[in-house]
Amino acid sequence: MKSLDRKFSLWTLAWPVFIEVLLQTMLGTVDTVMVSRISDDAVAVVGFSNQLFNALTTLFTTIAAGAGILIAQRLGSQRPEDARTLAVMSVTVSTAIGLLISFVLFFESRSIAMLLGLSEELWPLSDTYISYVGGGMFLAAMTAALGTAIRNTGNTRGPMYTGIFINLVHIVLNYGLIFGKIGFPEWGLTGVTVSDNACRLLSVFILLYMFRHSFERTIRLPDYLRFDLKLFKEILRIGWPMGVNMSCWVFSQLAIYSFLAMLGAKELAARTYMNTLESFCFMLGYAFALAVQIRIAYLYGESRTKEAYAAAYRALAFGLLLVLANALLLYLIGRQMLGLFTSDPEIVAMGVSLLGLNLVLQPGKMLNMALGNALNAVGDTRFTMYISLGSLGIIATFCSYWLGVGLGWGLIGIYWCMIADEYVRGALSLWRWRGKKYLNRAESNRVPAGSGHSMPSVSV
Repeated sequence: MKSLDRKFSLWTLAWPVFIEVLLQTMLGTVDTVMVSRISDDAVAVVGFSNQLFNALTTLFTTIAAGAGILIAQRLGSQRPEDARTLAVMSVTVSTAIGLLISFVLFFESRSIAMLLGLSEELWPLSDTYISYVGGGMFLAAMTAALGTAIRNTGNTRGPMYTGIFINLVHIVLNYGLIFGKIGFPEWGLTGVTVSDNACRLLSVFILLYMFRHSFERTIRLPDYLRFDLKLFKEILRIGWPMGVNMSCWVFSQLAIYSFLAMLGAKELAARTYMNTLESFCFMLGYAFALAVQIRIAYLYGESRTKEAYAAAYRALAFGLLLVLANALLLYLIGRQMLGLFTSDPEIVAMGVSLLGLNLVLQPGKMLNMALGNALNAVGDTRFTMYISLGSLGIIATFCSYWLGVGLGWGLIGIYWCMIADEYVRGALSLWRWRGKKYLNRAESNRVPAGSGHSMPSVSV
C-alpha cells in the first residue's frame, strides 16, 4: 500500500506530466515556426484545422477520460481486474470511434472547410491538411486511450519517455519533409501531414507495448474482444458529461476561430501564434491539474476523503504560482517571441496587444482546471458539464461574437470574453468543491475498518 501511495503522490504524478506537456508545447512551437516558413496562410490553416480536430477528439477522449478516473478509483479500492477491463475497453471503443472520424475527415475535407466558413483562398491548403492529418485521427484515438490508461495506473513516466522520443523524431521529420533536408523530399505542408501520422503510428506501437504490462496480468490480443456492459455503463455515466464539457470548450474555440476567420487571415494567424505562446504559461498548471485528478480519484477510491479534499487546494496553490510566473515572463519577452514566427508588423502588433490580457487570463484558467478536475475525479461530472454549457455557450461564444464581430472590438473583445468565461467556471467549481457533496457521500458510505474495502458511489 505504501508503494502505491508513493506512486500516486502529487509530485510523482505531476513532474512527468509536466515534462511531457512541455515537450508537446515545444513541438507545437517548432511546428508553428516551421510552418510559418511556408506562409502565414499555412499557419492559419493549421491553427483552424487543429481546432476542428480538437473538437472531434472529444468523441473518443470521453471514453478514455471516464475510464481513466475509474481505473484510478478501482486501483485505490484494490480491484485491479476491474481496472484492467476498463482500460482494455477504453482502447477498443476509442479506436472504433477514431476510425469513423478518420473516414469522414479524409473524404469530406472540402465540405467541412466550407461549412465552417474558412476563407476560399485557404481551401487548397485545407484540403491537404484536413484530409491527411484528419485521416490519421484513429491513431490519435489509440494514443489518447493508451496514454490515459497508463497514466491512471500511476505510471506517468512511461508516456513521458515516449513523448520525449516521439517529439525528437517529429522535429527531424518535419524539418526534412517541409524543407527537403537530410535526404527527404521537399513536400511543404504535405510533409507536415506525413510527419504527424508517422509519429502517431510510432507512438501507438510504443504505448501498446507499455500498456500490455501495466496491470498484474499481461494484456493479450483476445482481451480486446472482451466487453463488460456493467463497467462500460460506469464509463459512460462519468464520461458522457465530461465529453459534453470538453465538447463545449473545443466547439467554443472552433466558433471563436470561425469568428476570427471572419475578421481576416491575419487575425487568425495572430491568434494561432498567441495560442502557441500561451501554452507555455499554463503547461505546469495543467500538469498539476491532471496529476491531482489522478490522485484524488485514487484517494476517493480508498475513501480517504480529507486527503482528497486538501489535495485540490495544494495543486491549485502550486499551479497559480507557476502560471503567474510564466505569464509574466511571456509578457516581458513576448514581442521577441512573436518575431520568431512572423515579420508581418500587423500580426505582431495584434499579438503584443494580447500579452497583458494573458496575465489576467492564466490565473482564471488555473482555478478552473484544478477545481474542475477535482470534481471530475470524484464523479461530479454533471456539475462541470452544466456550468460549461452555460458559460461557454453564453460568455465564450455568444459574447465573443457580439463584442468581437458585432461591435467591432476584434481580438481584444474576444479575449475579454475568454477571460470572463474562465473565472466564472472556476469560481463555480470552487463553490461546489467547498460544499463536499461527493466527499460527504463517500464518508457516509464508508465500510468500518476490518470489514473490507468499499467503492464510493459515483452515481449522479
